[in-house]
Amino acid sequence: MRARKRRAMAGFAGAAFLHARVAEDLADRLEAIPRTFQRVLALGGGGLFSRAVRGRPELSARVGHIVEADVCGAHVTVDAERMPFAARAFDLAVSPLALHWVNDLPGAFVQLRRALSPDGLMLASLFGGETLHELRLALIEAESELTGGAGPRVAPFAGLQDVAHLLQHAGFALPAADRDVVTVRYADPMDLLADLRAMGETAALTERSPRALSRRILGRAFDIYRACFSDPDGRVRATFDIVTATGWAPHESQQQPLKPGGAKTRLADALGTREIGAGDAAFPSPKRPR
Repeated sequence: MRARKRRAMAGFAGAAFLHARVAEDLADRLEAIPRTFQRVLALGGGGLFSRAVRGRPELSARVGHIVEADVCGAHVTVDAERMPFAARAFDLAVSPLALHWVNDLPGAFVQLRRALSPDGLMLASLFGGETLHELRLALIEAESELTGGAGPRVAPFAGLQDVAHLLQHAGFALPAADRDVVTVRYADPMDLLADLRAMGETAALTERSPRALSRRILGRAFDIYRACFSDPDGRVRATFDIVTATGWAPHESQQQPLKPGGAKTRLADALGTREIGAGDAAFPSPKRPR
């Protein structure tokens, strides 16, 4: 992955429109949280999160030193599966579109949670399950048609519920996950591949099957792509499913779920209705036939 990112660095700025969108979204979310974060980790994103924060004076005043970390081209070079940070090192950890290439996503979430101080916040956006489904289907159909079988060519991505469960298992408090589905239109499928290469995302095409992707298969896949996923103006669609994970490092001040039987207000009182006992019928019983 590091070599792929290095190759992409020259063209990243011109193709990083999705990464910039995500960085701005993460900054939007932080603006709504009335907190100060003095020690901040930005994992991935090519510096776009720092730029988004600097463009917002009120937010910038609440965000302290940002440590930029990535597999290459950052202040700190890291492997997201073996992060070198001490426990409780940061008040905030953000990750714009970096964690979807981690082999051990559960482990990465655990490491991020440990790197947060108590009541510290993690915001991480990653590509979700529907990402590039058009390209995936076109490649599968083309390879099946020409060779009689198909291997996975587009990497599998975690779904929304998967991410939510992983946050919980990693020990985050108040875990949540939501998604933003972005449709990008291209003049031709080849333009999509050029963007993926410039973003450093080309492993979505080549690292999941032992058989080389021939020009014949790729050409047929493009034909299928144009036939199945084009709009009336001839442009083709590409879906990017962006899942954003939110979690807090546990702290005693956080809202805690009530223990069973610990509620102080009856649901019937809150709803303004009459409580029906276990022996009462919720609906009138049908009359017995005479």
